[in-house]
Amino acid sequence: MILDVDAEGVGKRLDQFLVRHAGGASRSAVARAIEAGAARVDGVVSKASLVLKAGGVVAYTVPEPPRAGPEAEEIPLDFLFLDDCMAAVNKPAGMVVHPAKGNWKGTLAGALKWHLERAAGGLSTVGGPTRPGIVHRLDRDTSGVIVVARTEEAHQALAAQFERRTTEKTYLAIVQGEPRFDRDQIDLPIGIHPYQRERMAVRRDHSTSRDAVTRYEVLERFGKAALLKVTPKTGRTHQIRVHLAAIGHPILADILYSGRGVVDRSFLGLRGEAALLLTRQALHAASLAIVHPQTFERVVFEAPLPADMLGLLAVLRAK
Repeated sequence: MILDVDAEGVGKRLDQFLVRHAGGASRSAVARAIEAGAARVDGVVSKASLVLKAGGVVAYTVPEPPRAGPEAEEIPLDFLFLDDCMAAVNKPAGMVVHPAKGNWKGTLAGALKWHLERAAGGLSTVGGPTRPGIVHRLDRDTSGVIVVARTEEAHQALAAQFERRTTEKTYLAIVQGEPRFDRDQIDLPIGIHPYQRERMAVRRDHSTSRDAVTRYEVLERFGKAALLKVTPKTGRTHQIRVHLAAIGHPILADILYSGRGVVDRSFLGLRGEAALLLTRQALHAASLAIVHPQTFERVVFEAPLPADMLGLLAVLRAK
């Protein structure tokens, strides 16, 4: 909805103003929506505490009502590990982890309910009805290792490891161009993008900014591209994608941060048929090391590179 700041709204906080137009939604619900980036004032994502001025224009995206949870769906899953308290899955690219606006079907959460909820142990409910068993997440078009909790105790133990940053996550990324250094550390704060809600950005001294650290090592160089091993030390939204774009080497086919959602031979300066080589961001969660919440042993789960990234690397190596 688009709202002009009227005489009654001048001098009021943004959340107070929106509560009057939110169809009975509570102030806390409106504040949560604003915190998630649902409100813009004069085109800029704004905080709930912003004091409105005369002549301002407020754009507010009304949140979709919460649902009871995903339906169980018979979707094949590649289980890397499974026991009574947890599972590790090799998530395919294109699969959303949990239901959200516009993505209620075909999610990992729905598939997990079909595979595991009928079995003894089921799935953890700590994350709420829309996120059964979900401890952490991967972006829709990022493939690879994700762990899932089957009990409340396992969920809390796994979540604590992610919060304390004691997990070890390793990604493989194919990026545009070749980084100058064979290995380096990117230490740049990340916050909400100033005007594109779906993106994050490197932002200093902003209320939404959080410290973010990513280390990378160049495994192979191809002139127009490079294969990197990436180990994030923090877990900010889109962190690897934002950081690599910030140093001038965005992940190939990352539409949000490179501006291009596909890769073909001509883009890489290669001869041959102009067939598409990749249609999603070339980012794969290759391994995850954690402490098992029941045995307390350190375990490592690994997922092999998927066919699309292997195919792109084969073309790059053969040029």
